Amino acid sequence: MAFRPETSKPLNELADVLLRGPSTLSPGERELIATYVSSQNDCFFCQTVHGAVAAYHLGRKEALVDDVKRDPANAAISEKLKALLAIAGKVQRGGKHVMTEDVERARTLGATDLEIHDTVLIAAAFCMYNRYVDGLATWAPTDPQRYREEGERLAKSGYAASVTGVAAGR
Repeated sequence: MAFRPETSKPLNELADVLLRGPSTLSPGERELIATYVSSQNDCFFCQTVHGAVAAYHLGRKEALVDDVKRDPANAAISEKLKALLAIAGKVQRGGKHVMTEDVERARTLGATDLEIHDTVLIAAAFCMYNRYVDGLATWAPTDPQRYREEGERLAKSGYAASVTGVAAGR
């Protein structure tokens, strides 16, 4: 992100809108969607940093984030969020995998059209972000405490304000 600020600025602004902007999905739920998609794409950095943000928003529930990455259908989350994660997982494999039944199931479980739209957009955007990060072979630390600290910072200040400290090696 530091290499091309003119491209990182709109990418970070999009992340801010999708993950922190006004929504009936909580920031923690939206971060879980980003984390889940990133884990399905095997993007270590994104799944770890967004998992840390999600955990912070969800009361520091790191085990819940791990459960969602491993088996969202059996994680201790709402049925609505499970349905949205199922849609996100299908978007991750390819947008045409999402079927009318998936959308109807999410609606039946209380998801609004806006929540479904935002889930699809978060999933699609994170496929791009994951490929961007991994395609550049971005260095990522392995110390979980660094991600906890970065997760708290991002949860409080957002993405548009700066390049993430973890990715920058801080």
